[in-house]
Amino acid sequence: MAEEPCVRHREVALYVDRAHQMLVVAECNLNDGFYASAVNRAYYAIFHAANAMLATRGLARSKHSGVISTFRQHFVKPGLIETDYSEVYGRLMDHRNVSDYEVELLIENRQAYADLHDARRFTQRVEQWLKQEGWL
Repeated sequence: MAEEPCVRHREVALYVDRAHQMLVVAECNLNDGFYASAVNRAYYAIFHAANAMLATRGLARSKHSGVISTFRQHFVKPGLIETDYSEVYGRLMDHRNVSDYEVELLIENRQAYADLHDARRFTQRVEQWLKQEGWL
């Protein structure tokens, strides 16, 4: 059991790295005019950032519904993270579903830019919390 905190720190760092990768790819997609892909990657930045927080408690999940509900239960509901970030997460999850599965609906550049902006804010807030709590 002595290794568990070290393993969790590594897992947290890997999730944060993955979130940053998704932000970079989202920006590349956005700049190339691939708006639906940009929204998808922006969402995944949030997904991985939220999992970084969950990993601090050994609660990382693979299912989208599990990550958002566990994030809300353990971090938003007790007031550790502001409700605005829960709303951002839910909104981008919805936008990702539209961008991935609704072939008749087009994602416009304005929405993709806004979603990337929100994903960056979310990721920054998570990193702030992780640093404050000694995980990064």
